[in-house]
Amino acid sequence: MNLSKGFVLSLIVTLIVLSAMLIRPFLQYILGAVLLAYVLYPLQVRLETYVSPMVAALSLVTLAVAGVVAPVVVVLASIAESADRVLRELGTDPVQLDIIESRIKELTGREVDIAGEIVSSGRDIGAIIFERSTQAFSTVTFHLIGIALALFLLYYLLKDGDELVDWLQQTVPLPVDVQRDFYDEIDDVMLGVLFGHVFVAIVQGIVAGVGLAATGVPNALFWTAIMIVLAMVPLIGTIPVWGGAVVYLYVTDEPLLAVGLFLYSVIIVGLTDDYLRPFAVDRYAKLNPAVILLGILGGAYAFGVMGLLFGPVVLGALKAALRVGLDTWSQIDDGNIG
Repeated sequence: MNLSKGFVLSLIVTLIVLSAMLIRPFLQYILGAVLLAYVLYPLQVRLETYVSPMVAALSLVTLAVAGVVAPVVVVLASIAESADRVLRELGTDPVQLDIIESRIKELTGREVDIAGEIVSSGRDIGAIIFERSTQAFSTVTFHLIGIALALFLLYYLLKDGDELVDWLQQTVPLPVDVQRDFYDEIDDVMLGVLFGHVFVAIVQGIVAGVGLAATGVPNALFWTAIMIVLAMVPLIGTIPVWGGAVVYLYVTDEPLLAVGLFLYSVIIVGLTDDYLRPFAVDRYAKLNPAVILLGILGGAYAFGVMGLLFGPVVLGALKAALRVGLDTWSQIDDGNIG
């Protein structure tokens, strides 16, 4: 390697490191923009047959805001309102608290002061919020900037998606057919993750939430949102929430509802996981369940919430890269590729 090549290589490595440092704080939002662009890009291609790429991309960004951001805000507001209502009801209904406390004492032999714990927890939370108000303002500002950045990236990923694909094909030193095979395999993994984990988790969480609402479990909307998130994690799923709801119904002298919720959750909710998830993973992702579990859990630690989706994709991309590398290794050695 001569001096010029060494300088260029060192410059590229340095700029890659600096770019990674710039991207790292907003990685969650960048990954979210990439995911939305992947989902919406087929619509972008269709819309471009009727309108310009700019108008199509702007329309889809507006659709993303209306279909994703706005519903999330509404759900969070509803959850907060429901939680506040439940706290007010608990605070103004000492009879219900006495029943729950006496029932817990009968079952465990231990006295529990639920009202005192709620008041104490509320006082502690209030102190923490007051002490960290400046930090909270900074956090809110950061997230608002991140959302704006994600929408900005989404617009250009949709508008200039074809140019990005062409640039990749010209830049990556592999034949176009090999690249296409590699990208198709990653596409299958993405479909498997989206359908086998996101869609199935949404279905499973909603189905389980219907059971909570039907049996009168308080704040069912909040627990439904929690179950949707937990359903994305294998081996955990919705069991902690609906299992806790069964215990709650039992200790509040509703044994029939508790048994009904238990049977509904085991049979109906369980079917969504036992049939839909393996179907999606086997058909699209073609990854061993252990590999997917490792990708989900490892991705959550490495990339945060978005790692639940991109963790398995990274491992799937590694599998595809290894296969492509082994298939083309002899051509690389012979200098026939590039």
